[in-house]
Amino acid sequence: MDVPGPERRLAAVLAADMVGFSRLMEVDETGTLARFKTHRIELIDPAIAKNRGRIIKTAGDGLLVEFHSVAEAVLCAAEIQRRMARRNTDVSPARWIQFRIGINLGDVIVEENDIFGDGVNVAARLEMLAEPGGICVSGAVRDQVGQRLEDVEFEDLGEQNVKNIARPIRVFRVRLEQDPKTAAAEEAKNAAVPTTVSKKPSIAVLPLVNMSGDPEQEFFADGLTEDIIAELSRFHDLLVISRNSTFAYKGRAVKVHEIAHEFGVDYLLEGSVRKVRDRIRVTVQLIDAETDRHIWAERYDRQLEDIFAIQDEITRAIVATLPGRVEAATHDRAKRKPTENMAAYECVLTAKVLHHRSTREDNAEAQRLLNRALALDPNYAHAHAWKACVLGQTWVHDWCADRDATLQHVAAELETTLGLDDNDSDVHRILAALNLTRDDHDKAAYHQERALALNPNSDLVVVQQGELLTWLGRPEEGIDWIKKAMRLNPYHPERFWSHLGRACYCAEKYAEAAGAFSRITRPDYTHHAFLAATFAQMGNTVAAAAHAAEVLKREPKFSVALSLATQHYKREVDRQRHEAGLLKAGLPA
Repeated sequence: MDVPGPERRLAAVLAADMVGFSRLMEVDETGTLARFKTHRIELIDPAIAKNRGRIIKTAGDGLLVEFHSVAEAVLCAAEIQRRMARRNTDVSPARWIQFRIGINLGDVIVEENDIFGDGVNVAARLEMLAEPGGICVSGAVRDQVGQRLEDVEFEDLGEQNVKNIARPIRVFRVRLEQDPKTAAAEEAKNAAVPTTVSKKPSIAVLPLVNMSGDPEQEFFADGLTEDIIAELSRFHDLLVISRNSTFAYKGRAVKVHEIAHEFGVDYLLEGSVRKVRDRIRVTVQLIDAETDRHIWAERYDRQLEDIFAIQDEITRAIVATLPGRVEAATHDRAKRKPTENMAAYECVLTAKVLHHRSTREDNAEAQRLLNRALALDPNYAHAHAWKACVLGQTWVHDWCADRDATLQHVAAELETTLGLDDNDSDVHRILAALNLTRDDHDKAAYHQERALALNPNSDLVVVQQGELLTWLGRPEEGIDWIKKAMRLNPYHPERFWSHLGRACYCAEKYAEAAGAFSRITRPDYTHHAFLAATFAQMGNTVAAAAHAAEVLKREPKFSVALSLATQHYKREVDRQRHEAGLLKAGLPA
């Protein structure tokens, strides 16, 4: 009796692999996996389904897909690569996610839900020959497709010898010309939107180098850098890059032209700090980024209690050298009330650095230091303001035992600060956020306006202006302010993308909203809920359903009513738009 052999069939096989997966995982494991999963949910899997492909198996960063039609396999690959290229447009090249794709038409062995054999092996070898973002196909695929596909051309790479395949393989590279309709639309769009270039002189302050030989003094050097940035940010006629951005270069050898190009600034300030017992030496130099020329330098060797005078002198000297001889407009600057207690000042500097790390442990240590600063100087207004900010961080991340009591404590600290110094921008920024959580839009707007007047170049104040305008029903203006904050801080926190996504959604710019939310590398269920609503409004039911499923997977108790209760829309029409999108995506009422 003859035993039947294994089932065989002719199939179009697509093999795809992510470029540089190991490197990206080493740098940011969680973020890389999150972005890869997002691309699968929104782009890759829907493209495969649309072209009637069947995913055979996945292997971490790789995919093996079977198609009944060679043409559909090529169309699917072209769509994935074109759309991935667009997704990488606004991403740093170091964080690009790219794929290599190989397609073969050949005989495969079928075993349950898997396929094996020469047809699969050749597809895998073709994938290895493809460039990042490219597609290579076998001669059999090229012959079958012929001239049937518009906007897809083939370039003959000749016969290639590949690993573990005895015979040479005729290889063609797919040339992905941009869809002419898309290109024309994008060209028209770009032509219609004027490019806005800031006329203000701009500067980036690089972290001052700690020359004390004592690692403990890193806090002091970092805190002094941050205070100089804050002082410069008070000037309306000067664009100052935020500390989050410049601190990305801490401890790194830098080239002036590269840094200036990265931030788009005219000037750089660099220097060092040496602190020995009760004396401090600060050396700074201002560099013209275009000419790489030192246009001003100074050294301050003082007793520690002169630190505030040093900051003011540095600030005035920098402003005096900038184009247009910007006046040091002291009448527009808020009066500061520095503490007389240097130990308290150092505690606040250290607490700020810890706060920016955004971990529960560092937050607890920051609270301890701020408590010490206030014990040393109970009337130190800025310490009270930062105590409120650090406590607010515990409320936002739910690191506190009693949320209501914590919010009351934040309010009490802010009221104390206002009584001591009404000219602290951080106080008004936090009060605006606090009143927004209470849906008191008028008070929120008042304190936000005060914060913006006191510190117009703070990325945190500027982005909050955009966020507040969105809640007030003016999302178009909100978008402009949020984008300005991103300009001030190119290394802005990812929550800025969330603010932009919400503003675009309220402005009914759904494609831009989806793009903004998709930039978040570690999306939580609230981000997936917005993406579900956004895609539902766009009519993309596949993507909407996928994100809705992610919401319920991460938060099984999610309901539209509970979600809307956490929103702060002033206009009912904005709330209804949000509700409609969530319900249209299939999320439970």
